[in-house]
Amino acid sequence: MLTTRYVTGAPNWIDLGTPDIDGAASFYGALFDWRFQPGGPEVGGYGLFQLGGRTVAGGMQTTPDQGPPSWTVYFQAPDADATAKAAEQARGTVLMQPMDVLDLGRMALLADRAGVPFGLWQPGRNKGLDVVREPGSLCWLELYTADVPASAAFYHSVLGLDTYAVDFPGGTYTTFHPAGTDEDAMFGGVVPLADDPAEEEAHWLPYFEVADTDTTVARARERGGTVRMPATDLPDVGRVAKLTDPYGARFAVIRSEPPAA
Repeated sequence: MLTTRYVTGAPNWIDLGTPDIDGAASFYGALFDWRFQPGGPEVGGYGLFQLGGRTVAGGMQTTPDQGPPSWTVYFQAPDADATAKAAEQARGTVLMQPMDVLDLGRMALLADRAGVPFGLWQPGRNKGLDVVREPGSLCWLELYTADVPASAAFYHSVLGLDTYAVDFPGGTYTTFHPAGTDEDAMFGGVVPLADDPAEEEAHWLPYFEVADTDTTVARARERGGTVRMPATDLPDVGRVAKLTDPYGARFAVIRSEPPAA
C-alpha cells in the first residue's frame, strides 16, 4: 500500500500540468477540498495543492509545447542522475535532465520504452507528499500498457520495482511494489490496454481516495469534468470512477473497500 515512509522506487510525489492553474484549483477544490498555494518566481510559479495544510500534490500552469494537460507521478530515487542513465540503457528516454530544485531535492522527467512519462524525485528538504490514502489524497496508481511483461521489466531495471500477481475471478492483476518489500507494499497495478476500453493509450493513471464516489462524479460533471467510466463497484476493491478534468488531465477516484483511511 502507499505510505509516506518512502523507500527507493516508491511513488513519493505527483503533480498536475494544466493550461489554467486557477481553473484547475477551483475544480479540484470542489472535488477534494484542496487549496492551492502558488509558489514564487524562484520556482516558476509551481505551487502546492494542500488538504488541511498538508501537501497532497503539486501543480503548475503549462504551455502546449510542454505537453498535454496531465498528472505526472514521481518515484523516489537515491541518485536521479544514475537512475536517468539506467532508463536510457533500458531503452527509455530522458525528457528533462536531472536538476536541483533549490534545496528541496533533485528531479528528472523520463519516459519508459512505450513513451509513458514519469518523474524521479531525489529528496532534499522536501521528502515527498505529506499524506496519502486518506480521502482527498493519492491512494493507488495504474500503468496502462500494450505490453505488461516489457513494462514490468523496464521498471524493474530502472526503479527496482518487483511485481506480484493477484488472482481474481476471470484473470490476474499484476501489481508493483518496491524492491526489498513484499506484496503488502504494492502501490499500483499494470493493466493491458486491451482489457480496458476506457483507456486508449499507454499512461500512468492516479487514483484519489474519496468518501463517496457518486458524489464526486456528480461534482466533476457540474464543474466541467468528463466521466470516462461511470461509478462502478469492484468486489473487494471499492467503488471506482474514471474522470477527466475540464482541461483534459485524466485521473480516477475510488471509495476503497474497506476504506483506505
